[in-house]
Amino acid sequence: MDEIELSAHAFCDAEAMSCGILLIALMKAIGPLEPGQVLEVRALDPSAPLEVPSWCKLAGHELLAGPCGQDNARYFIRKGAK
Repeated sequence: MDEIELSAHAFCDAEAMSCGILLIALMKAIGPLEPGQVLEVRALDPSAPLEVPSWCKLAGHELLAGPCGQDNARYFIRKGAK
């Protein structure tokens, strides 16, 4: 995917986290955001391209982009109303 530039309200560095810990980090990072705000996530776990979109759908958030970036490790998530 091409490089993408989106504006984020918060950043979650989950680069070294495995999937289970990654999902917990996502929940904690997106919690303080207001609905409609965007979280940028950096995750290198091989399962992240499957797990992040699934988590977004389950939690009611919108995956705006990802995996993207030079190393396919960036995700942009818009917080849902839940």
